Amino acid sequence: MKISEINEIQKPELETKLQDNLDALQNLRFQKALQQLSDPQQIRYLRREIAQIKTVLREYEIGIRKDLAEDKK
Repeated sequence: MKISEINEIQKPELETKLQDNLDALQNLRFQKALQQLSDPQQIRYLRREIAQIKTVLREYEIGIRKDLAEDKK
């Protein structure tokens, strides 16, 4: 997922996506430990996406970004 796509997603969806990615990362790490992982680069890409999502969520938290749902109120 590109950062431009992450920027378009609202905060609740980002939190869900973050949890899904953390679960997927744990699954990939188990596969790596069991030597069943076919593409080790998946871990790298997933970790990067998690970091990007956490960055956007932190920007919401400190007020750099405004949630679109809050602007409509």
